Amino acid sequence: MEKQEKNSRDYYSIDLLHIVKSLWRRAWLIGLCGLLVAALGFTVSAFLIKPTYSSSIKLYVNNRSVSIGNNDNSISSSELTAAQSLVRTYGEILKSRGTLERVIEEADVDYTWKKLSETIEYAPLADTEVMRVTVTTHDPYEASKIANTIAEVLPARISKIISGATVEIVDTAVPELEKVGPSITLYTVVGMILGVLLMTIILVVNAMMDDTIHDSDYVLKTYDYPILGKVPNLVHTGNKSYGGYYTQKSQDTQTKKEGK
Repeated sequence: MEKQEKNSRDYYSIDLLHIVKSLWRRAWLIGLCGLLVAALGFTVSAFLIKPTYSSSIKLYVNNRSVSIGNNDNSISSSELTAAQSLVRTYGEILKSRGTLERVIEEADVDYTWKKLSETIEYAPLADTEVMRVTVTTHDPYEASKIANTIAEVLPARISKIISGATVEIVDTAVPELEKVGPSITLYTVVGMILGVLLMTIILVVNAMMDDTIHDSDYVLKTYDYPILGKVPNLVHTGNKSYGGYYTQKSQDTQTKKEGK
């Protein structure tokens, strides 16, 4: 009983050496799968995904006295934290429906205000009082046009909402013909990694599910039974007597078939 329990436990053990050997024998298959998926990633990123382009404007946040509703706040323009807070406030005004609908009308572009909002990003420039607004679309000239329209619409919109607030244009947008996405290198590398991992997982699972008896060591480790005998494979060992008999027998069999 104790022996049977031991054999049952060993039967479900994982032979790491067998898995490593299986992976090593099929290393060419892992590499091939990695190359194929990498080629797929390259093809998708280079030919199937539409490239995107970005264009940016820079705005100077200048506000010494801010009045919002009934609250009066005195903010020094030299305080970077206050300037960054203003950038967030102005960014929310920028992405509001009223501002974006005005931008769409002025730029004469075919967007809904929600869709246009997804193409716009804003952030303070290197912890300064300068605000960068970036527009990303599939057309570099359209991105530049939208960004410059924002530079025209946003200051007036902010002044209307926040009493005493002013925004000055530091840089206008120009068309950038170098695409920002998708990254062909990134897609290719990720595709290769995914291909290698996928094939490795398949081979590992296949090795773990393989219950074929490959050699005598497998019987000893798995079932703990003694080996009483072993049948040698003499066909490809160079043994002339056995190999000659086997070859001659095969030839005789083939001759009989042709005679019939």
